[in-house]
Amino acid sequence: MIDQYLKTLRAEILSYKDHFDSIETIYIGGGTPSMLDISQLTYLFDSLKEIKPIEYSIEVNPESYLPQKGRLFKAYGINRISLGVQTFNQERLAYLNRKHTTQQVFDVVDDLKQLGFKQISVDLIYAIPNQSINDLIYDLEMIEKLDITHVSCYSLILEEKTYFYHQYLKGNFEEVDQDIEANMYKLVIDTLKKQGFEHYEISNFQKNNHHSLHNLIYWTLGEYIGCGLGAHGFVNQVRTYNHTQMPKYLENPLKSSQPQDQQTLLQDELIFGLRKIEGVNINDLEQKYSIKLLDVYPKLLDKIDLELVEIKNGYLKLTDKGIFLGNQVFMVFI
Repeated sequence: MIDQYLKTLRAEILSYKDHFDSIETIYIGGGTPSMLDISQLTYLFDSLKEIKPIEYSIEVNPESYLPQKGRLFKAYGINRISLGVQTFNQERLAYLNRKHTTQQVFDVVDDLKQLGFKQISVDLIYAIPNQSINDLIYDLEMIEKLDITHVSCYSLILEEKTYFYHQYLKGNFEEVDQDIEANMYKLVIDTLKKQGFEHYEISNFQKNNHHSLHNLIYWTLGEYIGCGLGAHGFVNQVRTYNHTQMPKYLENPLKSSQPQDQQTLLQDELIFGLRKIEGVNINDLEQKYSIKLLDVYPKLLDKIDLELVEIKNGYLKLTDKGIFLGNQVFMVFI
């Protein structure tokens, strides 16, 4: 099944050949690409070898990493690794249905560094049921010991059709209290800043100018091609949506494409742009859409009064308080 999937994926990738020269980033992820064996990874990378991106990322789970895979990544020009760690607490990991150990994480990072990978990002999850503040403090101490350049840190969200949603239906999932979750988020921000990370997007932190260029494309409403099962793309102001069911994907990857009108693009640009800590350049936005921001969204003034959002140096941005309550601001644009 995997080989059949990769064959269809390669055909879909090559259908975008006319765009190859203008592609700046590649991101292989969503799912667990590191579970593929060497020959399957080689087949996938060969499909992309004509593209010469600035940033070339792959998601890796510690338990499916092998040194041979690391060498293969290097040989094909991959220069950024996103490591799915989630937590360093074995009990919480078991709850998350993850199999790796803390030692494996350190071994993988050490091997990647020896291979010359400078950009290593780790995914962390907080607000896991039964996770204590001390558990999170320990996770952040481990991050400092890893000595990496990027951290993506997300609270555990309950979404339909996920492992945790099924656990919730069985009565095995109880969401963490919102106040505790907010305290955990503040702890993440404060601790990572002390460790020398810049908080540049709601859930992302970087050192040494190692921002995720790929994610910045999303947050600035740049164009990107989505290939693979369930992938989304955004090209020529059209959003593409691929099938999420394998049989349908193998028959024809594209499920639908939807041209975006100016109002929708403006909404998206504000919602995604405000995820960045620097915010949105008001002058650029007003010129691009031929609008006056506060005329179109007068309710923003209420959020400014509530000190959730501010206008500073020509940018509309979330305040320190607003970072914790971003959804209240985003609702203004919907």
